[in-house]
Amino acid sequence: MTADHARTPELTRPRRLVPGDRVAVVAPSGPVPEELLGAGLDVLRGWGLDPVVAPHVLAGHKELEYLAASDRQRADDLQRAWCDPTVAGVLCARGGYGAQRMVDLLDWDALRAAGPKVFVGYSDITSLHEAFAVRLGLATLHGPMVAVPDFTGSQRAREHLKATLFTPEATQTVTGLPGAGPLVPGRASGVTFGGCLCMLAADLATPTGRRSARGGLLCVEDIGEEPYRLDRMLTQLLRSGLLDGVAGVLLGSWQDCGPYEEVRATLADLLAPLGVPVAEHFGFGHCDGALTLPLGVRAELDADAGELRLLRPALTD
Repeated sequence: MTADHARTPELTRPRRLVPGDRVAVVAPSGPVPEELLGAGLDVLRGWGLDPVVAPHVLAGHKELEYLAASDRQRADDLQRAWCDPTVAGVLCARGGYGAQRMVDLLDWDALRAAGPKVFVGYSDITSLHEAFAVRLGLATLHGPMVAVPDFTGSQRAREHLKATLFTPEATQTVTGLPGAGPLVPGRASGVTFGGCLCMLAADLATPTGRRSARGGLLCVEDIGEEPYRLDRMLTQLLRSGLLDGVAGVLLGSWQDCGPYEEVRATLADLLAPLGVPVAEHFGFGHCDGALTLPLGVRAELDADAGELRLLRPALTD
């Protein structure tokens, strides 16, 4: 089976990073462990970058311990970092929960005027990936964050992110984990989108939620969700019409979601009827050595080979 759709437009790609670039570290969601943040900053400095930590990354919330700071403080940190002309990229410290609470506090006209920049994160940051795609038409990177063990403790994750940031032509072919292959065989092309399943479901019908993914390649993963909850969220995406005309699906990690045989049965039951290629074990998301996956870039999926080939590098010269 071969599917080829061209209805979802490719998004604007920011420029690649070079040694000496200043990057901002922000915390749009949950509280940040200070020791992990320090270790992550050391990695960035080792890459020749000049990281600056936004003012409220370690502030904490006076009443809600699951937030890094107040909604306004988190939004202001991201706004100032993005609009600072000396900052070449914005990297998230961690996920957790909270990005949805502050996303509508951002001045999207000002962010658009500041121009495209590298943006990296995953998990709860999915809400911001979707907002940047819908409001700014900007390609982003679903990848490891600065203050999480997946980044500080995994050479594979660090090296793949580094290559994507500095030499993106070296990561135009993304190969899944050992065992990657077809849940549903075939090849497809389209523009990548997605992230954490629960956040994609939560974004439906919001001001920054995507209305259609026709012709897109859905990239999806999650953590700590039992199969019936995965069923509920995928069913919600299907019933909303979001996945009508989707070209193909890449499945990432499903850590702590129950025995994979049960997870796989749920995914197959809901996704196979789409009649498009579905590739599993792609090694992005909440897993050791997570790969960096560009979102908003046109690519070709070979489910049988467990490979995704970007038609252009994730970042420009």
